[in-house]
Formats: sequence, C-alpha cells, structure tokens
Amino acid sequence: MAGPENDGGDGGSRLNKTALIAGAIMLLIVGGAIFGAISFVNSERQREIQGWQIRLGIVADSRIAAINEWVDKNFSDIRDLAQNASLQVYMSELTNNEDSAKPGKKESLESALEPSTDSVESTDSEIKAEEEIAGDGASASYLLNLLIATAERTGFKAPPPVGEVNANIERVGVAGLGLVDKDGRPIVSTPDMPPLSGKVRAAVAKALDGEPAVIDMFIGASGQPTMGFVLPIYGIQDDASAGAKGIGAVVGLRIVGRDLYDRLKQPGETAKSAASYIVRAKGATIEFLTPLADDSPALTRSLSADTPDLVAALAIKRPGGFIIGRDYSGVDVLAASRPVANLSWVLIRKISRQESLADADARLGVILGVFVTIIVIVTLAILFVWKKGASVRATQALHDAQLALERFSNISKFMNVVTNNQPNIIVAVDGDTQYTFANEPAAIEAGIPVADMMGKTMASVIGPIKAQTFADINKSVLVKLEKEAHTVHFGDPEIEDPDDDERFQVVRSYHVPLSGDRDFPPAVLMILSDITELTFEKRRGERMMNQLIDTLITVVDRRDPFSANHSTRVAEVSKAIAHEMDMSEVEMKTVETAGKLMNLGKIFISPEVLTKTDDLTPEERSLIGNAYLTTVDLIEGVTFEGPVVETIRQFGETWDGRGPLGLKAEEIIVTARILAVANAFVGMVSTRAYRSAMPFEKSADILTNEAGTKMDRKAVTALCHYLENRGGMRRWAHFRDKPQQADSADA
Repeated sequence: MAGPENDGGDGGSRLNKTALIAGAIMLLIVGGAIFGAISFVNSERQREIQGWQIRLGIVADSRIAAINEWVDKNFSDIRDLAQNASLQVYMSELTNNEDSAKPGKKESLESALEPSTDSVESTDSEIKAEEEIAGDGASASYLLNLLIATAERTGFKAPPPVGEVNANIERVGVAGLGLVDKDGRPIVSTPDMPPLSGKVRAAVAKALDGEPAVIDMFIGASGQPTMGFVLPIYGIQDDASAGAKGIGAVVGLRIVGRDLYDRLKQPGETAKSAASYIVRAKGATIEFLTPLADDSPALTRSLSADTPDLVAALAIKRPGGFIIGRDYSGVDVLAASRPVANLSWVLIRKISRQESLADADARLGVILGVFVTIIVIVTLAILFVWKKGASVRATQALHDAQLALERFSNISKFMNVVTNNQPNIIVAVDGDTQYTFANEPAAIEAGIPVADMMGKTMASVIGPIKAQTFADINKSVLVKLEKEAHTVHFGDPEIEDPDDDERFQVVRSYHVPLSGDRDFPPAVLMILSDITELTFEKRRGERMMNQLIDTLITVVDRRDPFSANHSTRVAEVSKAIAHEMDMSEVEMKTVETAGKLMNLGKIFISPEVLTKTDDLTPEERSLIGNAYLTTVDLIEGVTFEGPVVETIRQFGETWDGRGPLGLKAEEIIVTARILAVANAFVGMVSTRAYRSAMPFEKSADILTNEAGTKMDRKAVTALCHYLENRGGMRRWAHFRDKPQQADSADA
C-alpha cells in the first residue's frame, strides 16, 4: 500500500509543478501583453507632447522677438538723443562751464535739478539756479525742451494724474528723461523725472564707461513697474570706438505697461489656458514681471526657487528648453522658455497639460481599453480551455472554448468591418513590401480579392513606380520607428487623356511602424487617401479666379492708357517685396491679388478725368485717390484665400496714423503696408499723362524719406534691397517706357 501511495504523491507533486509553471508562463505572457499595450499608449502620448513642444516653441520664438523689439526700440529712442549733434554741442558747453565753476556750485547743481517735494515757487528757483550754474540759459532751455518733446513722443513720461491734484504740490517724479555730466551729476531733466537712486547711479556709471546699461524692472514711486535705459554721450569730435570717455549720459525711466504686455499675446490664440509671461531670478526667489492669468499684477507675485517642479525655476536654469512641470498656480503645464537678449528675463509660454492632451488621452484611453479587453478575452479563453482539458468535462470545455474563440473571431470581423467601410486604402506591408493585411478598398483599387493580395509584393499589385515610392518611405519609417505623412504625385497633370498607367494621381499617405515579433516581422501600416480630384478642383478654381482678375484688369487698363499695366506691375512689385520680407505663400498671393484688383474702382471714373493732362481739381484728385474704396465695395462679398479685401481697405493708411481709418504702424495689416509701397513706387517710375517717368534712384530716395512717416520702413528697405541687389532695376526697366496706347492717343 505504501508503494502506490508514494507513487500517487509523486504524480500529484509533478502535476502541481506543471500547473505552477504553466500559470507562471501565462502570467508572464499576460503581463508582457499589457506592458506592451501600455508602452504603445505611452509612446503615442510622448509623440503628442513632442508636437506641443514644437508648437509652444514657435509661439515662444514669435513672442520673444516682439519683446526684443520693444527693448531695442527703447534703446533706439535713447540713442537718438545721445547721438543728437546739437545735444552733444550743448552738453560740451554745459560740462565745460561746470568744470570752471566752483565746487560749491556743482553741488548745488545736483540739488537744483533733481525733483523735490517743495512748492511750485521752489521749483522755479531751482530752474533759475540751473540756468545760472550752466552759464548758458539758451543751452539748458534747448536741452530741456528737447527732453520734454522726446519724452512725449517716445513714452518716457509720467502717466496723467488721476483725480484732482493740488496745484501747489509737485507730484513725485516717476518717469522721464534726464542728462548727467561725466561725473554722474544731473544737468537737466523732464519735470517728472525721479531723483537718481542707487540703482540708477550704478547704471549711469556703467554707461559712462562706454557700455549701454539697463535699469531692470522695479516698483517705482508711482507703485507701477518701472524700467530704465542709459546710454553714454560723446563729444561731437570723439570716437567711441577708439575708447573715448563720455562727456555725460542720457537716462530714461518709463512706466512699463500694455505696450510691453500686449506683445505677450499670441494673435489668433484659442486655447483657454495658453499664456505667456516673463520671470527673473532674484536671490532665492522667482519674480513674475508681467501680469498673470490669475489677475496678479506685474511684480506682485514671487515664489521660492526651490518650489518642486516649478516651471519658472526650471526655465531660468535651462532657458530655451521645453519643460513639463507646475506653473505659479500649481497646475500641471507644458511650457517652452526663451531668454530675453541682454536682460536677466526669461519668457515662458505655457498651456495646461489637461487642455493640451485631453483629446490625445481620451483617444489613447480607448485604444488601451480595446487592447486590454482583447488580452483579457484571449487569456480567459486559454485558461478556460486549459482548465477544462484537464478535467473529465473536456468536451464541454472544448465547446466553451470554441464559443470564446468565436467571440474573438467576431471582434476580428468587427475590426474588418470598420476598416472595410473606410473610404481610404488601409494595408500593412513588411520590410520586403509583401502584403500582410489589406481592406476591401485596397482590393478594389488593385482589382483582385483581398486573399490574393496576401503575400504578394506591392510592385506586383500597384506597379513598380508607386511601389518604389512607398517602399522608400516605409524603409525610413522602419529605421526611425516614427510615423510619417506624405503627399505624393504620380503621372503628368498636363496629359489630358492619359492611359491607366500614366493617370495623374495625388495621394496623401500616412505610414505607421508596427513592431514585429518571432512570428510576425516588422511591418508598416499604410493609410492612403486619393486627393486627386480635390487637387484638380483647387487648381481649377485658382485658374478661374486668375482669369476673372485678368479680365477685370484689362477693363481698367483700357480706360486709362497711361495707367495700362499699372495693376499688374503693382502686383509684381508687391509679391517681390513680400518675398524679400520672407512672408508666407498665402501672404504673397494676397498682395499679388490685391495689387491686381485695387484699381478696379476706376471703372466708375470717366476716361476724361483719368487721362487729363492738366492739373486735377481737388474733387478729381479725391475721386481718383479714393477709387480703391469703391473696389472694396465691389469685392466685399468675394471669398479669397487671404485677406485681400482688408488689404485694399487699409491700403490708404499711413504709418503715422493720418489715413482715413486712423490706423498706424503695426495696426495696419502688413499686406496693406507692402501694397502701399509698391503702388507708390510703380506710380513714380511710370509715365503718366501729366508727367514723364521718374528714375529708380529718385523714387527710392523719396520712399526712404517717407519711411517711418507714411510708409513701413521694412517694406521700403525690402524694395530698395531688391532694386539694388536682386536685379530689380534691370527687371523693371520697362516700367519707365511710355505705353503704346498712350502714343496712339497722343497721335
């Protein structure tokens, strides 16, 4: 009895070990499958984050360019003062008078020129003291008037008082412009200029050593963020590059407000949590220099630099990088940072992680759920079969397993139904371009059943040309293991009735790498969309629009022989300027179309007025000058790819804001600024009924003189560069020829 019992015990032990090994293997397989599914989802999420890294970086680059432009403009305003020849002469006279004055008078000069809290009568005595010490009242008066005028024009002035102010009490100085001598003593300043504090004196000392200095942002006497800029002043004969010592310095203090903060806003932004702000390090804290989305004013918020995962602290440590962390409100965000040139500032562009990845997380959650469901179903089916196969109810277990497999088969059929009902071609091919999967649209396109496609190469199914194109893309995808999207063209679009092999086709293709295993080699999932018809329709529409525009131009040209081809030439010059300014394709098409259509309104002006050789009356000049507004009325309802109508509407605006709409500087759409320069240029270099053509050099000089007042300096510079360095004078030499129609009219 003992022998059989021992044998039975050994058999049961072996059975238990087998069961344990099988269970362990099953757990490893299930764990590996779930890990693979989670890894796939995480990799897709990481790709989505990388996409946001690129988008945030692009916006951060555009905003940092706007901030740097603001800093450069302030330095430019101060530099204009420092390099003013009259100011240099007067400064030399005043500093020479100071050198000859007694020490006691120099001390009184400083106290007389710094703002005080005394009465108005006391201020008058200070001005008299200033004139007496300077030794030249006219020089000091000129400098004071120059500073006041510059402060009014450039924004280096105190804001207007709020409410009623006692006339006998002088306001505390908060902003303004001032001049100091070579020893750092004040000479003259605008009325609201504050006293020279320690940080201002340090910046002045740096500037007097020959380096431009910035007085970083601080809370001024007005309780508002204040910033300063200091530049040295050299004698009229001094050479700064040769190490000459400055005879004084220009100090500018200004209130920082919306002129800076508005540059942080991204045009067209739709994300609710997206925002840009500027920070700097101050000791062990991080200061927020600009207003925040939680309505915190500028320079009122600071956090410890040791705050865990604080985006601002990480951005200061690694400016220019991409950061995943928490913002000042403790919200998880994605952010890109950029350093501000020559300042301790760092710009941060951020968006909440929840908003940016919401759609991706939802999509990936569904994918992960499907993967886990399939893994669970397969695992349960295998366990069920294994368990029942070890029991006396093997037959019933087999039946149940068949039901589970049938359910799994139904899932596969469901996936086939989904792919087969897609209009796009969906196939999978391995590294040898052999098909491992194809949906019904792919089989219909190939003209053979799906089953016959399996195992065949792409060249044998879709032809060698297409197969080679897609094979090259797939090869790159399998090497990089990153999905790619391409738009590929096959055939010749100019062939009217091509054979099937030469049929012109435009395909939008998406290539997704599929990791392989022991049984299945690596493959690429391809989703192909035929967009040929859409491409043809787009081209047909563009051709029809261009034909209509050319017809309208012909109508206008026939009414005014001296202005024949004017619209076409303006369009050509506008496009060249836009290209020099590195504008987008849509913006270049916009200025070209607007240039062609801008004179359409002239069809309502009589030919007698258009061809009149005598001086035009004010009414006639106004009628011709405002013809572009009639054009706006005519094409208001037409849909263009770019802002053509708005470009023509703002065409009459000037840089200094004296146009009919009152827009100025950057408020005017850039395409309208380009169109204005091109129209003025073509008008000057073309022959007219009342004058001959103007030389290119003279027209360029006129436009250059009007840059910054009537015209956009960037557009004028781009035109001059094209004329001088791109062969513009040779290319457009025929603009100066007298039109043949005009010759016929004269005859």
